Parts: sequence; structure tokens; C-alpha cells
Amino acid sequence: MSAIDEGIVREYFEQNGFLVRQVRKYQVQARKKTGDEEIDLLVYNPSWQRGERKPDFFLFSNELPLVHRAMIAVKGWHTGVFTPNMLKSSPEIFRFLEDNVMKEATRFFPAAETAEEGEDQLTKILVLPSLPTQEPFRSQSIAMLKERGVDAIISFRSMLLDLIEKTEINRNYGKSDTLQVIRILKNYDLLKDAQMDLLSERGSSFVRKSKG
Repeated sequence: MSAIDEGIVREYFEQNGFLVRQVRKYQVQARKKTGDEEIDLLVYNPSWQRGERKPDFFLFSNELPLVHRAMIAVKGWHTGVFTPNMLKSSPEIFRFLEDNVMKEATRFFPAAETAEEGEDQLTKILVLPSLPTQEPFRSQSIAMLKERGVDAIISFRSMLLDLIEKTEINRNYGKSDTLQVIRILKNYDLLKDAQMDLLSERGSSFVRKSKG
């Protein structure tokens, strides 16, 4: 996982009101990761309210208020699709779900709070590039992820669209390389808000229908 991938995820959660903690600052390549090294990010939502329902499996920004505490695994394999075959042949995807990893993740949160909440477990979130678009492969991938213990998934596309929409051209994001790059690209019309793209598509569709 590159620092860019993690930076996108960090900015996404921070922009949505979460406190984010990076457990480690180094990469592991020549050996198997230990429990705490399987954790990419831990997030905490100080605005979470007790009694809320659990968030949906497909986690978009409107579902984030329902997340209290979460452990996040970031898989920035941007040229790949998480098909059933990939999930079967890539056990490293699911290592963050092992019991020893969960035990390490829980240790980073206040013990008193954890004890009081009882059934309020850590939400296990997987950040990935995409799932198959065709059936039955899409449904099979979702079923496999759920069966292995993944509580929710977020795509890089949805996070980037959210960040692009919220980044303002007239602000200097000097403390965030990710947001500053997005701001510069928007300033030179190389990126557009998702709403602008949607209006453009609707306009083109209306013109085509009018001509027809």
C-alpha cells in the first residue's frame, strides 16, 4: 500500500468528521506481518450516537455517521477487480480479519468505553478499487467478503468523488498534499465535481432526445 492510497482514505474520513490513527509508519515486505502491522488505519467517530443501526455493506458518505469505531484495510490494487477468483487466490486480503489482529486493534481504543458498549464491536472496513459489474460474479464476491467477516466496503472511486466535490478552489490546502493536488486540478478544469458531470450528462441526453 502506498502513502497516496492511505492519504486518500485518511482525508476521506477526516473530511467526514472522524479521528484517524495510523498504527505504523513503515512497510513490511520481507516477512509476514504481525497483528498490529495488518492494521492500516483506525478511525473513531466522536459524533456517533448510541442506538443507531449498523451501516450498510456498501459504505458511502451518508452512511458514515452510523460508524462508531472501525479498523480499515486499504488495498490499492487500482488495476484489479475483486472477482471471486481473486478473492480465493489472495488470502492476504483477509488477514486483517484474524483474531490476533482484532485483538491488537481493540487495544488502541479506551478499555472502559469498550467494556461499556458490549456488543458495539469494531466495524471491519475493506477499501478496494472495484467489484465485478456483471452477475453472478458481483454477488459471489459480495457473499465471499461477508462470509469472511468484512462488515463494509468502500471504493476508491466513491471516496475520490466525495473529496473532489468538497474541495474548494479558493482554499489553500497546504497541510494536505492530497487535497492540494485535487484543488490544483480543479482550478485548471482538469477535474469537475460529480454534480457538474451529472448535469452535463443530463444535458447531452436531453439534446440527443430533442434531435431525435
